[in-house]
Formats: sequence, C-alpha cells, structure tokens
Amino acid sequence: MKKKLTIPEKVMTIARERGVLRVRDLTEQGIHPEYLRRLCAKGMLVRSGRGLYVPADADVTAHHTLAQTCKWIPRGVVCLLSALRFHDLGTQNPFDVWVALDRTAARPRIDYPPLRIMRFSGKALTEGIEEHQIEGVPVKIYNPAKTVADCFKYRNKIGLDVALEALRDCRSQRKCTNDELWHYAKICRVAKVMKPYMEAVV
Repeated sequence: MKKKLTIPEKVMTIARERGVLRVRDLTEQGIHPEYLRRLCAKGMLVRSGRGLYVPADADVTAHHTLAQTCKWIPRGVVCLLSALRFHDLGTQNPFDVWVALDRTAARPRIDYPPLRIMRFSGKALTEGIEEHQIEGVPVKIYNPAKTVADCFKYRNKIGLDVALEALRDCRSQRKCTNDELWHYAKICRVAKVMKPYMEAVV
C-alpha cells in the first residue's frame, strides 16, 4: 500500500517537480500558503523572490533568474541581452532580465528579478521561439538567429557594437546559418541594415 504523503511532503514534491514554486501552485491544490512559511523556517524551502520559493537543496543554475521570470510571466519571451547570455553570444552579462511581451499585454508587477520589458508584435513576437527547461520551468527564449536580428533592430538601445559582436559569435560558433539570419532580418525589418555586416563576416 502506497504511503500517503503529509502536506509538507506534498509541498516539497510539488516544489521539486516545478523547480520554482508560487503560492498559486499550492492554492490550486487546496494547500494553505502557511506551509510555505513553515518550510522556510525549517530550512527546507528558500524564498528566492517575491512569492517565489525553491527547495533549499535545489541545483540552482546560472539561469535561475530566467526561470523565476518565466514562472511569473509564462507568455514572456527572453530576448536581446538575456538571450545573448543564454546562448553564450558576445560578452554581455545583463543585470536585468530582458523579456519580450505583446504590445497590448499589461506590465508585470514583479519586484525581483529586475526586468527590462520590450514590446514586440506580429511575427517579431511569435517567430523564432525555443522552449528550454530551466530548473523544471519551461522558459521561452528566442533562438540565436532571431536574437541577432533583434539586436540590430534595437541597436540604438543596446549599441551597434553589441549587435556586431553577436553576429560574429553566432557565425563563428555556427549557431545559425546565413539563411536563418536573413529570414529573421526580414521579419525584424533590418535586412538592409544587416546585409553589409553579414557579407563582411561570411
């Protein structure tokens, strides 16, 4: 006969399955949020942000803030400098998490991690998305080619040097093809801007 889990055991099981735990994850199961406070007091859970908890023995990765962000904003897509960091392109190590949201979406109310919200629309929002599992959380991130095109589109915000570094690394590390770069350059309406630089690094 299978042993019935106690409520604290059930909370810890949910936390390990989901990686990052929210209050809503418990209330949906009919469990009172007070158990979060008790498990934190016992050192079994750690509060990693406002309303976010992880098991104390969790294997926290370098991309922990991405998991936290996408737990709160499941419709958001990690973009620009944060996507560069994830794909190991260039030398940027942003303090904020850069997230793309639809132009009509409400701004998330999150204290931590700090966010840089970018407003995308149409295919620029929906194309080139990859889904990665980080600490048990599904995280949407733009692929390398789309990220490079986005960097050129927002070169006035992040710097042309950042976009060029990303392009060089993307090609030298063979993380995308020229056809992929050209495809996303057209979607982001920066084909004319990118063309001479693409030709220079081929």
